[in-house]
Order: sequence, then structure tokens, then C-alpha cells
Amino acid sequence: MSNKDSLLQKIREGAELTRGEQIRLVGYLSVPAMLSQISTIVMEYIDAAMVGSLGAHASASIGLVSTSTWLFGGLCHSVAVGFYVQVAHQIGANRFGEARHILRQSLLCALTFALLLAGIGIGIAPFLPGWLGGEPDIQADASLYFGIFAAMMPFIMLMALSAGMLRSSGNIKVPSILNVVACALDVVFNYIFIFRLDMGVKGAAIGTALAYSVCAVYLLYYLVCKSKALKLAQDSSTYKPQLRIVRKWWHISWPMSLEHFVMCGAQIASTVIIAPLGTIAIAANAFGIIVESLCYMPGHGVADAATTLVGQSLGAERPKLARSFAYITVGTGIAVMTFMGILMFVFAPQVMSFMTPDETVQALTSQVLRIEAFAEPMYAASLVCYGVFVGAGDTLIPCGMNLGSIWVVRISLALLFTKVLCWGLVGYWVAMALELLFRGTIFLYRLHGHSWQKKIDKI
Repeated sequence: MSNKDSLLQKIREGAELTRGEQIRLVGYLSVPAMLSQISTIVMEYIDAAMVGSLGAHASASIGLVSTSTWLFGGLCHSVAVGFYVQVAHQIGANRFGEARHILRQSLLCALTFALLLAGIGIGIAPFLPGWLGGEPDIQADASLYFGIFAAMMPFIMLMALSAGMLRSSGNIKVPSILNVVACALDVVFNYIFIFRLDMGVKGAAIGTALAYSVCAVYLLYYLVCKSKALKLAQDSSTYKPQLRIVRKWWHISWPMSLEHFVMCGAQIASTVIIAPLGTIAIAANAFGIIVESLCYMPGHGVADAATTLVGQSLGAERPKLARSFAYITVGTGIAVMTFMGILMFVFAPQVMSFMTPDETVQALTSQVLRIEAFAEPMYAASLVCYGVFVGAGDTLIPCGMNLGSIWVVRISLALLFTKVLCWGLVGYWVAMALELLFRGTIFLYRLHGHSWQKKIDKI
């Protein structure tokens, strides 16, 4: 048994963990996830550079619908969370048979939702770029890209569900490796379809769809046939959804789904704010989001570890240990993203020279990234605190906090800075940085406040 597995077993058996063992366990779960996220972003940089080499119009056509792709992908993640948090609780309580029962229930429910989402996406694809205010010369490519992305929703759902289930069981390694493999395949397929077959933006969409489809199928196979904890051949039960499991899934997932829908609605509103600023601004914004993800994706890795550790600790009825893991993971996330923010501030111009040959886009993106670097520590606080709350199944109030922050603070400031003060894209990114500082502050307040302590003690 590995050190990680032996420490996880201590959680389930009620054995005492020293502070050093807790820190090591956070490292065992966080480091593979963070390295996976960093590798993913490096591959996405290469991917974006491939599209960027086609010119600002190609980058803008994908950037225009990027917030809409986040909306659809994030809804898949929200649905998956409601099932794999239940699995984490059952594993923490040493009820592995019940965990596999929940896994079976999740497959039919999740795939049904994904097929419905795919149908909606394909249906709106021809009209979406026009609704977002995109210029006529980029609308055709944007529609094509989004339509192909929507068609792969079932595979995105399978990947989100399978990866989440494995992480909840303590297996961070396999989802992390498959995430890196997916990105590597994305680059390979993009090279083939964009350059060798000269398919442009359409080729980028096809390459991404193929890469993630291959990895989603393998990840599902590993989950149901190879996972020690969740291999379905170990027992049998029904795949038909049962009310008690669906009710708990709904309790966890509906606030997250609503939150993601409304937050992406805010991001789409942001796209509408940015679109009239022109093709250069759209392209710079798209590149800026990709580059900034190098800072915040490791935070998502730590948040995944926080969800697993808090979920298993509460499943084992150990609220004090859950609270300790919460503080350790939040501190780790802030430290990592602060370091990444410093790197982003220093090396933004060099990174952008690799991403696109357009010097105007390079200069504008570098400027906004250096503004955003100052918000990374508090962005980390909000991400990892949210992962802690999700592990406890406490999603309603944190979702409301996210919604209030992005709609009240970010959108209002963005309108002020871009429309009234006419600061252009720089004004939008100043608004985003201020909003992230505010969001991190309120999440830390909830983590340390009495309401969160009472919630943990009650669970």
C-alpha cells in the first residue's frame, strides 16, 4: 500500500493524523493534480499558438464563443459533482458497495443530461455569434467551432464524471495523466487538421473533440473495470435512478448548476461588453484568459484535493480533521497561485510573443495580464474555499456568493470602466481584478466565520 493510500485509510479508520501527515497527504493529492493542470495549460498555449498563427480573426472567432463553451462544459461538471461528492462521503465511511451503487446511478443520469445539452448546443450554434455581437467576418467560424464542441458533450460529461469519481476515491494519478494525454492528443490532432489538412478553425474544433473523446472512453473504462474501490464487477445493483440518491444529487448540484449558468451568463455579458471594442480586443481577451489559466489551474488542482479530503473526513464523521484539511489546502492554494502570479507579471511579454505574431495583440494582452497578477492570491482563496465547501456538500451559500460577486461587482465595474470612463479592454480587466479581490475576501470570511464552523460541526 502506498503512503497516500495508508494515510487515506487512517481517515476512514478514525486513526490520528499528525499535522505533518496531513500536509503530506495534501501534497500527495495536490501535486499530481497541479502538475496535470500546468501540463494542460502548456498544451493549451501550444494549441492557442496554432490557431493564433492563422491570424487575429481566427483567434477572435474562437474567443467569441469561449464563454459559451465554458457554460456547457461547466454544467457537465456541476452535474458530475453531485454524484462524486456522495461517493467521497461513502468511501470515507468505508461503505464501498454503496459508493459503487451511486456510481451506477450516475451513469444513466449524467449521459441523459449530456445528450440534452448537446442537442441544445447544436441547435443554437448558427445563431450564437450574432447574439454575442460578433463581427460578421468571424461569425461563420465561431458557429462551426461551437457546434462541433456541443456535439462532444457526452464525452465531456464522461470525462468529468469518471475523473471526479476516481479523485473521490483518492486516485489523483490516473485522471491527471489522462488530462495530460488529452492535451497532447489535442496538439497532435490540431496539427493534422489545422495545418496538414488546412481546415483552420474547423480543424481546431475537430482536433479537440477527438482528443477528449478518446481519453473520456479510456477513463470510463478504467473507472468501471480497473479501479480498486469502484470497479463494478465487485458486486451488482441497479442502474435505474433511485429517489434518495437523485434527491441528494439535486441538493448538491442544483445550486452549482444555477451558479455556473448565471456566472457564465455574466461572462457572456462580458463578451458582449468586449465585442464592440473590436477584433484586437476580442483576440487579446481570449489570449489573456488562456495565459492567466496557467496561474489559476493549479488552484483548481488544490481545490480538487480539498474536496476529496474534506469529503472523506466528513464521511468518516471527523469534522475537526475536515476543518484542518480546509485550512491547509487553502494556504497551499494561495502560496502556489501567488508564485504563479509573480511569474505571469514578469514573463507576460515573452509568453505573448510565443502565442501570436500580432504585436498589437501582444502588447494589449501583456498589459492586462500584469493587472490581473495582483488578484491571483485572493482568486486562489475563493477557488480552494469553494472546493472545501463542495466536499462538505455545502453549495447553496457559496454559489450565491459567487453570483453576487460577479454580477454586482464585476459587471457593474466593467460597464463603468469600459462604457463611462472608456478605458477599453484594460478597464474590463481592472474590473475583473477588483472583483476577484472582493470574492477571495468574502470566501475567507466564510471559511473562518461562525456559520462555516457550525455547518461543519453539524455535519
